Amino acid sequence: MTDVPTDPTDDAPTIELVVDGRTVRVPDDGASLLEVLRDRVGAHGPKDGCSPQGQCGCCTVLVDGAPRVSCVTPVRRVAGRTVTTVDGLDPGVRERWAGALCATGGSQCGFCTPGILTRLAALAEKGGDPAEHAPVHRALQAHLCRCTGWQTIVEAWDEVTGGVDAPFGDVDRDLDAAARRAGIEGGAPQRVGPEVALGRGGFADDTAPGDALVAVSDGAGGWSVAETLVEARRSAGKVQGRRTTAAAAPPLDLPDGDWVATLRTSWVDPAYLEVDATWCEPGGTPASSLANGGAFGGKVDGVLGGVARELADRHGRPVRVLWSREDAVRLGPKRPPIAAGVRADGTGIVRVVRTPGIAEAIRSHAPGLEVVEVDVAGPPTSVHLRAAGWAEAAILLAAAAGAAGEVGEVAAPGGGRATATVEDGRIRVVVTAGEVLDPVVLRSYVIGAAHMAYGWVTSEALTVDDEGAVHDLTIRSFGVPRAVDTPPIDVEIVDAAGPPVNGSDAAFAAVAAAVWLHQGGPTDWPTRGAL
Repeated sequence: MTDVPTDPTDDAPTIELVVDGRTVRVPDDGASLLEVLRDRVGAHGPKDGCSPQGQCGCCTVLVDGAPRVSCVTPVRRVAGRTVTTVDGLDPGVRERWAGALCATGGSQCGFCTPGILTRLAALAEKGGDPAEHAPVHRALQAHLCRCTGWQTIVEAWDEVTGGVDAPFGDVDRDLDAAARRAGIEGGAPQRVGPEVALGRGGFADDTAPGDALVAVSDGAGGWSVAETLVEARRSAGKVQGRRTTAAAAPPLDLPDGDWVATLRTSWVDPAYLEVDATWCEPGGTPASSLANGGAFGGKVDGVLGGVARELADRHGRPVRVLWSREDAVRLGPKRPPIAAGVRADGTGIVRVVRTPGIAEAIRSHAPGLEVVEVDVAGPPTSVHLRAAGWAEAAILLAAAAGAAGEVGEVAAPGGGRATATVEDGRIRVVVTAGEVLDPVVLRSYVIGAAHMAYGWVTSEALTVDDEGAVHDLTIRSFGVPRAVDTPPIDVEIVDAAGPPVNGSDAAFAAVAAAVWLHQGGPTDWPTRGAL
């Protein structure tokens, strides 16, 4: 094994451990195991999705063979022990899992899958009946995934373990065509391949120089800059975000009128797992925070880039600029909440939190709806989030048409079309998206969109007070459905002529309408009801 000293200066106390077969000595300065792995050892497989909340599972590693969330593990707790990241797994095991996740579409952006892969590999090593999914669902409760909707991850388990439901096997695929489809569905350039499931999609913070300074928000509009993340957070006085006990509620009142259906939606966080990050050399161009995907419109590229450039120029060194999960919740854009009433003829009134472009998005799909924008104290909103505005319009029109569990075809502005049905606890989606390019990727994105729509209707909301402050600051408080909570999703892809277009946004709108109307169309979202 190779000895890897990482900056043990003078007589400073150090901690020794073994990481992926290498003996490592690091300063005992209060750092977390995750910070040591990423910033001092250079092991970028574990990801920071919520640090130090310990709630997303992206930083999962094995400590003496047992899964552990590294962002809440002080490195001194693992002194003398063996730590295995996704990159330290047996190569045959690692590549088999990565190949299975690619084959099933169980990895999209690839940010959450290194931790998931590591935990599932340890679970498979324990043995048991591979056809039994209950242990897999229990293991996945330690993780969050926004992209895939879980189902394709469980299918990857079947691929690896030989479970009875493994339908994919070795497929000869054109991964360039798959990447084209992923970019169309995700709204930003993406890579597709086994390496993506291992977290090698080119995320901004993974590519930062090792000697870069670290900048974090000081909570007062400025930035604390230091040599290490632990020092920057300590200087900023970072306080762990909490989950409120106050109930979330839609912020707008319904319009007066005689309506056949009414709908009020809540503040909802995009809940992307990769928190906004960038870095920049002095005089250079900041790294894009969009990396391997655009978080379905939830991220605004460039928000932190100017900060990184200014700080790099000021300090004469590369600087990494990192939002915490709490920063992303407070400052990142949310879907504009609405309160609406609709008549049987498709006319009605939609009251919506004032957002540039939202009125046009609603009217483009339902010109009979009058849009009234309302000023409301709260977090920023954006029309760029997945199908914002026109999806709500499509849902209201489905209610006006008297749909109940089966929604007629929803046509997205970009040309994709979808229908959705809810029956016997299952969601069935039929999608048309022009030239398919790659059915695995298209199916995966439709399943992910259905999962996102299901959560939007039934469980996701943020508590925001009358002054506009967000009180749900932990990622688990967003209400994203877990694997065990998500109903089975069946997808039928119609291979149609024409250029490839986005199909998952249409599926998102169709599934949201079908789930809501299957539940009887209660006014307030989230409905808190399962299928």
